[in-house]
Amino acid sequence: MARYTGPKTKKSRAFGESIFGADRSFERRKYPPGQHGGGRRRKQKSDYALQLMEKQKAKYTYGVLERQFRNTFETATSKSGVTGEILLQLLESRLDNTVFRLGIAPTRRAARQLVGHKHIVVNGVVSNIPSYKLKPGDVVTVRGKSQHLDTIQNSVQSKSEVRKFSWLEWNTDKMEGKFLEYPEREQIPEKINEQLIVELYSK
Repeated sequence: MARYTGPKTKKSRAFGESIFGADRSFERRKYPPGQHGGGRRRKQKSDYALQLMEKQKAKYTYGVLERQFRNTFETATSKSGVTGEILLQLLESRLDNTVFRLGIAPTRRAARQLVGHKHIVVNGVVSNIPSYKLKPGDVVTVRGKSQHLDTIQNSVQSKSEVRKFSWLEWNTDKMEGKFLEYPEREQIPEKINEQLIVELYSK
């Protein structure tokens, strides 16, 4: 299965929240997609349906494929600690997500493209792997010849006032960020019930 590239608003409406960021279309139609989305009374969802929806929401939010997501979950399971929290920490430590959080790209989709096109350097080495897992102390830099791209400049300038993630450090002059530590669960803003995902995979 290829990565989802379809209408973002449609997916946001299916999950009941704007999982891809600010979306005016979603704000106008906060009901499920489809012919009867706004009128038909919906049946109460089963536990399995709720668990599956939560997993799908996490997958679409971070732009991860099914096999990648399962592998990430298995890695989280092998580590000591709360599996659900570790899962989100691993997703947050992805290079494409960190590029997005640092404000180098306006969306995760755009961040994935920047990484794939070799505009991003990790610890002095060009990386084109969006799923690369950062470790505390890793330094993420915009490649020298890419620093003046309009897309990057506009994103950095527009996000300069809202960059408030304590596990990251950003230096605009150097166009460089640092992954300081894995974030605590309460620091991660995404509205994901990770316990439901753990229950789904534990069946």
